[in-house]
Amino acid sequence: MDMASARSFRTFTGRPLNPRRRARAPLPHGELRLLTAPEITAPELIRQWDDLVAQAAEPNPFFEPWLLLPALEQWGRAQQVVIKTWFVDGQLCGLLPTLRSAEYYGHLVTHATGWLHANAFCGVPLVMRGYEDAFWRTLLAHFDRSQRRALFVHLPQLAADGPVAQALERVLGEDGRSHYIAGEQHRALLASEFSPEAYLASAMSQKKRKELRRQRARLAEEGVVTFERPGDACDLAAWTAEFLALEAAGWKGEAGSALASAAQTRDFFTATLIGAAAAGKLERLALRLDGRAIAMLVNFITPPGAYSFKTAFDEDYARFSPGMLLQLENLSLLERPDIDWADSCAAEGHPMIERLWRERRRMVSRNIAIGGPLRRALFRLLMAYETRSRSRA
Repeated sequence: MDMASARSFRTFTGRPLNPRRRARAPLPHGELRLLTAPEITAPELIRQWDDLVAQAAEPNPFFEPWLLLPALEQWGRAQQVVIKTWFVDGQLCGLLPTLRSAEYYGHLVTHATGWLHANAFCGVPLVMRGYEDAFWRTLLAHFDRSQRRALFVHLPQLAADGPVAQALERVLGEDGRSHYIAGEQHRALLASEFSPEAYLASAMSQKKRKELRRQRARLAEEGVVTFERPGDACDLAAWTAEFLALEAAGWKGEAGSALASAAQTRDFFTATLIGAAAAGKLERLALRLDGRAIAMLVNFITPPGAYSFKTAFDEDYARFSPGMLLQLENLSLLERPDIDWADSCAAEGHPMIERLWRERRRMVSRNIAIGGPLRRALFRLLMAYETRSRSRA
């Protein structure tokens, strides 16, 4: 992304921070900056970015360097994405990609928004643990002073029960700032103290488990069935090409929505897997029949969470439920001591995932008032209109 002409700017904070305090804890003497193109990939910036990831209050792989940089390379320039970064005493303590947009759910309403592309499923900013409240106060103060034509701030796909969203709730309550939830979904989540076997028994009926065992046995009659779970970069290029071909051979390929259907998504996926493997964040699963993959899955391991990013299966073998058989193997995430939960990244109501993953993760998209009295009055009119429209739906 070419942002060489972007300028840095200071927030109006100037108060010292005690990160252990909440509520009206003093703000740090910090600096909110727009990263330029050289800064994004500068070794010192990447080092600080990695430090922020390691100490973040909440994991979000979609804003880690190995995933965000390939996304910016493919779509950031055209969409004029800027990265708002918050430094305290020279240390990177917060990061959120943003843009200005006039497109709002099919309406013409200019606003500022956190940036997510079509293959990003979480909008939680990366924030240093203990600095969550101060980050939000600083960011909202910036938008108050630099709103330009934006009527409000839109923050998509926040994990409602996570520490970063809860800090935002506190700050909004303290400020008395108008806000509302513009949309929400409940995604399938894997989170349990059970073993994989005990979890399966609690989540699925005995009849259904028996049927899956029957399908596995029938599949074995077709050839040699094997399962693999590499966590390194061994044969990664060939594995990636195999995944892209498998996905494109199914309904997504017919609909033109497969990753391989466009050069941008293909290149993004390829670069992301390379970066995730280098960062030690990649887990690849495959169910094979006579050596050929009939179901594949990509997990991003981001302790204490994990994200089940992409999956594909061979529709010619649908009668054996290869995707579900692979998900049974994926329950081994429950045995990892570093993982407390896994986000399915699946659309709400996904029939396969929701039959197995019984917990739910509430994701909300929130609109927040900014600016002076007139702008906030207009925002309250929008809030009343959307609230009334939702109640009629």
